[in-house]
Amino acid sequence: MESKYILEMKNIKKDYFGNKVLKGINLKVEKGEIYALLGENGAGKSTLMNILFGMPVIHSTGGFEGEVCINGEKVNINSPQKAMELGIGMVHQEFMLIPGFNITENIKLNRETLKSNIFSKVLGESLKTLDTKDMEKDARVALDKLDMNIDEWARVAGLPVGYMQFIEIAREIDKLNVRVLVFDEPTAVLTESEADNLLDAMKKITDSGISIIFITHRLDEVMKVSNNITILRDGEMAATLKKEETNVMQLAELMVGRKIEGLTQKEESKEISSNQEIVLKTKNLRVGMPGEEVKGIDLEIYKGEIFGFGGLAGQGKIGIANGIMGLYPAIGEVYIENKLLKLESPIDALKNKLAFVSEDRRGVGLLLDESIDLNIAMTAMQVNDKFIYKFGFFTHKDSKGIRKHANEMIEKFDIRCTGPHQLTRRLSGGNQQKVCLARAITLEPNVLLVSEPTRGIDIGAKKLVLDVLKKLNAEFGMTIIITSSELGELRSICDRIAIITEGKLEGILRPGDSDVDFGLMMSGDYKKATRKEAN
Repeated sequence: MESKYILEMKNIKKDYFGNKVLKGINLKVEKGEIYALLGENGAGKSTLMNILFGMPVIHSTGGFEGEVCINGEKVNINSPQKAMELGIGMVHQEFMLIPGFNITENIKLNRETLKSNIFSKVLGESLKTLDTKDMEKDARVALDKLDMNIDEWARVAGLPVGYMQFIEIAREIDKLNVRVLVFDEPTAVLTESEADNLLDAMKKITDSGISIIFITHRLDEVMKVSNNITILRDGEMAATLKKEETNVMQLAELMVGRKIEGLTQKEESKEISSNQEIVLKTKNLRVGMPGEEVKGIDLEIYKGEIFGFGGLAGQGKIGIANGIMGLYPAIGEVYIENKLLKLESPIDALKNKLAFVSEDRRGVGLLLDESIDLNIAMTAMQVNDKFIYKFGFFTHKDSKGIRKHANEMIEKFDIRCTGPHQLTRRLSGGNQQKVCLARAITLEPNVLLVSEPTRGIDIGAKKLVLDVLKKLNAEFGMTIIITSSELGELRSICDRIAIITEGKLEGILRPGDSDVDFGLMMSGDYKKATRKEAN
């Protein structure tokens, strides 16, 4: 007997080295439906889909608990090849196209149609040639399903990103046995009209009997096309609802109304007045950071406040601090205490009493093959001439002073190590992060920018790092600017939080504002919702 559900995922659990990232997830997807899967960064969506698609990262880390059933039968999906054999396709956020190939070649890659010729008939099938006409015919059918008015023989290189997204989808629907398609943020790179066309195409695809799992942060799109909706939060199921039973406001609240383990929401934030001193100001700041592009932001950050940047992955929040610090191409204006900062110049940022803890601690933040004490002191030696003796044209580092300061930082941040001479490469991720923070503080900055300060560290270490930031702000009046994917973290420490969506400022909230407002801003639906209320 054929099952009502084309896909069932039953009591799925997964941990990475003791860290539980999925805690008993259940999905039931019917044939020909659009099933929406929602959640903040880190909620568990990607891990769940990696399990469904048999990605190596799952099986190389101990596998998972639970069952996956296709059309009522339990299956063992131990590789992407197995997933494709079972009719599961995935349209990834990152494009998997070959620019030098044309559209047909990309759609039919590894599934090419061959035709016989005089040589293959005599010498064997290995001499068969591509049946270009037949492949172009198949590609045309897939493109027409998506209403793509583009030649199937056009080269991919140079096409707009919206076209590339549609080609990715065309490749999947061209597969003859496809039953379930996973769309991972398919509209993230599309214009509004392109996104509308894709939503229409998704409905046509499901009309043919194919089911779609739709991962998106755009809640209005969910309400337009989905049948059922599951919201994940911290690896757990926050809710499973039918579209008719919910609305954008409830979905927004369910996405971000999270438990904040070990942290409490900030009860009082500093009052900000119009005559308060502005320490950092941006005018139409644009930053060309790949994957985190900033598309024109105006901001005023006041002296002595803790200011946060939040938002979903890839929306531009990470690009702001990187642009201010000169690490990526940037245009616009940045003022530090009314002085215009030279963009694309890290040394100018440092000399203007800015310090930065990068989200990429191993690639940018640390000299991995140098000692802890040298990592802590190096930037201050170069920028502020600290820990240096000068004798005319000669300089000599103050090794004793460096070691003393490093020991103080090791104690202050509880850096677990064998001593100041230990190489930073041999530290755990959390302790490496503490070294990065110690290095930044050694510069004695007026403004400290910190990106993802607690990524990859345990709850105890997380609280210690946040407590140090609060102490620096309270005791020394240091302005702290935090970028974090952890909304609960921002709400536990910040006075104001700017939510960045699609490279622009969606709005600024206080930590005590409603979960609904935070959710709507993160999904980019806040302004739409407020306009509807006004009307």
